Amino acid sequence: MPPELHLGCHMSLHSLIVLLVLPLVGASIILFLPGNKTVLIRRTAILFSTITLLFAIYLITWGNVIPRPDGLWLSFIHTWHSRLGTSFSLGVDGFSYPMVILTTLLVWIAILASSSIKKQPKGYYLLMLVLEVAVLGVFMARDWGLFYIFWEATLIPLFFLIDRWGGKDRQTASLNFFLYTMAGSMFMLLSLLLLFDATPAHSFAFSDIAAGAAQLSANEQAWIFFGLLLGFGVKMPIFPLHGWLPLAHVEAPGPVSILLSGILLKMGAYGLILSIAILPKAAILFQTSLMVLGLIAITYGALLAWRQSDMKKMIAYSSIGHMGVVLLGISTLNATGMSGAVYQMFAHGLVAAALFMLIALLYERTGSKNINDYGSLLKVAPRFAFFTVIAFIAGTGLPGSAGFIAELYVMVGSFEAWGWVVIFLSFGVMVSATYGIRTVKRLFTGPSKPITEKVDDLKSTEVLAAGVLTAGIGVFGFYPTPFIDLITPSVNHFIDAINPALGSK
Repeated sequence: MPPELHLGCHMSLHSLIVLLVLPLVGASIILFLPGNKTVLIRRTAILFSTITLLFAIYLITWGNVIPRPDGLWLSFIHTWHSRLGTSFSLGVDGFSYPMVILTTLLVWIAILASSSIKKQPKGYYLLMLVLEVAVLGVFMARDWGLFYIFWEATLIPLFFLIDRWGGKDRQTASLNFFLYTMAGSMFMLLSLLLLFDATPAHSFAFSDIAAGAAQLSANEQAWIFFGLLLGFGVKMPIFPLHGWLPLAHVEAPGPVSILLSGILLKMGAYGLILSIAILPKAAILFQTSLMVLGLIAITYGALLAWRQSDMKKMIAYSSIGHMGVVLLGISTLNATGMSGAVYQMFAHGLVAAALFMLIALLYERTGSKNINDYGSLLKVAPRFAFFTVIAFIAGTGLPGSAGFIAELYVMVGSFEAWGWVVIFLSFGVMVSATYGIRTVKRLFTGPSKPITEKVDDLKSTEVLAAGVLTAGIGVFGFYPTPFIDLITPSVNHFIDAINPALGSK
């Protein structure tokens, strides 16, 4: 092994394991704290989520890490079960690292926004930190067996977070989420086993699976890819596999909705990118289908969001449309579209988190999610109005927001691949602008409603959380170059991997 690669592996032995273990340490401490010490439990959760976020930022920002020829920046490999071909293999690259930052940021935001949780706070904060461990594992795993374990592990804390702390239909919502995810996971597992069987090395390592998959015919790859698409499509979610999403968002506690929309949907898109990288022949066969599904999601999500009066449902359906933009960018199979897809994953995480947090805080104060119950909030809650207007406008992809940069890249990449079919993306953006502006108008202007008088303005911790998210939306909207530079080596490595298949198309 070359010296520089050995150094990278040695460094990651410390850093990647520490990053994964930090939230678990916090959860373990909370486990042994007295259940009636609500303030202490909350402060412990905030402390460890803060440390995890800061360490994730340090990992690359000041780590002097140089991308390697295999696309990875840091990696750690330890053989786990040699006979089964599994290893405890972790790594970060230009695709996974932005998702790692997004995960640690939004878990920190969600915990800050959980001050209203009074019922069984010990279990709640413990599960939030365990969920962070599982999601980080998904984005850092470099072994498909380990990836699947972490993927399934996210289901357990999310099920209980919705079932124990959700709304009146929380049991139906949590059961739907569980059944949809489990059904998708079965198809994913079957596809992974077929890939394992086709790999001469009988290993689940990403590189070995890719080498084995390369020997398969286009039709064999297509069947395997279809199973992975079903598994990842449920979580993304791809139409018509989205049935669990609106109910889960409506019934989940506000902070959990932040994580559902801000992070969990991105797991599906990330898994789809990994699948295309190892099954490029299948990706070519499914390219038009992915494009059509993306355009359907954009139009369908925008139209359903436009029809909603329940604001949580509105944001949930809008997330389907925004993830449709991600799917459209992925389907281009070119560098511009792929860059836009990854940028949209990050941008939507910030916007959706801000919207769900603010609407959840509004619901806690008034007990209503119906947009028609509000009016003239600007007079009684100016800080609320300021951050909510920014979040809704950013959701429409207005220039100056991170979403605008993402949609611009996807639009250019889609035009390169599909020509004028990109006009459907413009239609979805216009519909999003319509319901976004309508919502802002009804919330903050017009005659005052009795429920408006119940609204207290944002507290200091809430201002901090909203301020960080809106600042991120603005910074990545005005200064996209650092993010694009961050992901470009991995995007290029991805395109190089699928170019042989594209060349034979």
